[in-house]
Amino acid sequence: MNTPLDESLKIVSRDYFNALEHAQTAEQLEEIRLKYLSRNGTIAHLMGQLKDLPPQEKSTFGPLLNNFKNKAVEAFEAKRFHIINQEILKKQQAHSSFDVTAYKAQPYGTLHPYTQTIEEIENIFISMGFEIADGPEIETDVINFEALNIPADHPARDMHDTFWLDVPGMLLRTHTSTVQVHSMMQKRPPLAVIATGRCYRHEATDASHDIMFMQCEGLFIDKNVSISQLLGTTTTFLQAIFKKNDIKTRFRPGFFPFVEPGIEIDMSCPFCTSGCSTCKKTRWIEICGSGLIHPHVLRSCGIDPDHYSGFAFGFGLTRLVMLKYGIYDIRLLHSAHLDFLRQF
Repeated sequence: MNTPLDESLKIVSRDYFNALEHAQTAEQLEEIRLKYLSRNGTIAHLMGQLKDLPPQEKSTFGPLLNNFKNKAVEAFEAKRFHIINQEILKKQQAHSSFDVTAYKAQPYGTLHPYTQTIEEIENIFISMGFEIADGPEIETDVINFEALNIPADHPARDMHDTFWLDVPGMLLRTHTSTVQVHSMMQKRPPLAVIATGRCYRHEATDASHDIMFMQCEGLFIDKNVSISQLLGTTTTFLQAIFKKNDIKTRFRPGFFPFVEPGIEIDMSCPFCTSGCSTCKKTRWIEICGSGLIHPHVLRSCGIDPDHYSGFAFGFGLTRLVMLKYGIYDIRLLHSAHLDFLRQF
């Protein structure tokens, strides 16, 4: 006579082996293990019911349940071995039929044109005996203006369109000349420093203007420094950065509050000999502001102008990059357009 427990065993056995037969993945196999073979599974539940059976039924049903459990575990291990082998075969087949001609190379990164140009600039000036300097982009009014002979009422401040911060007297630097001030305050002459970095001015954005741009500034201080040294340094740099030994320079008077005299430097167009759109048919490109450092600037940085003199110059690094690579829109330099960046 069949007992309720005997009927339950038949149902569990049928369902278990049916599920095991249809299992195709390791995940499905794990679900079966948890449901039937785990400590809280169906078979453990049936084993727990043995203690409530009469001795005669227990002696009959116990061996049946034990036999089923052993067969269930054996069948499970066989199925697990089969599934593992199937997965190995699939991987081997996938590797054996791999088509190398269909492989698409992964995209790779390149250095931004700013980074490439900065590295070139630094290498050129290091070879000339300059050292690289850096400074904060958030500055004080004293460092950004007053130490450079630009007091609060000076009209040159109107040209800078400054971003002032909520903290009184603090601003985003409007030029990298601030790095020169830090260098003069922290070190004693002789001093030869080159600085590159970001600057900020409140300007309308278009193809040739942006609120953030890059500058490159140089400083040299020693005894008996002359304008001829300034002109030789800037000419040598321009010939090296554009890789043209025939680049010529011309010099015009210019006003900058922190130098006296001030000099505007133009270079001959590196792209033409008879005039082009880059030089606006003039064969000359305005490239640099420079001059001998104003005695007031030296004095405000703790350097005696009676014993030392020096020159300073500043290139628009963004302008150099645009000229060097033929970039027509400054906004491309700050974009994330991959088609643009892949060119460099």
